[in-house]
Amino acid sequence: MKVRVDIDCTPEEARTFLGLPDVRGLQETLTKEMQDRLLAAMRSMTPEAMMKTWMPAGITGLEQWQKMFWEAFNKRPGGE
Repeated sequence: MKVRVDIDCTPEEARTFLGLPDVRGLQETLTKEMQDRLLAAMRSMTPEAMMKTWMPAGITGLEQWQKMFWEAFNKRPGGE
């Protein structure tokens, strides 16, 4: 026997019904703080420094990932 129940409600209504706390204020505050810190860090870096931070291995790292994916893609199932 299968029983399916579809409930159409907003996240706020579900949160209230389940008795969960409303953390929207905290989430907004933390999101704003993270955004401010990220923007401050970006302003203090040169584009070259940002690329080195975000992609430490650079193009070589991307080539290694691509090679790894192609090798995995080209393997035959149950074989080599």
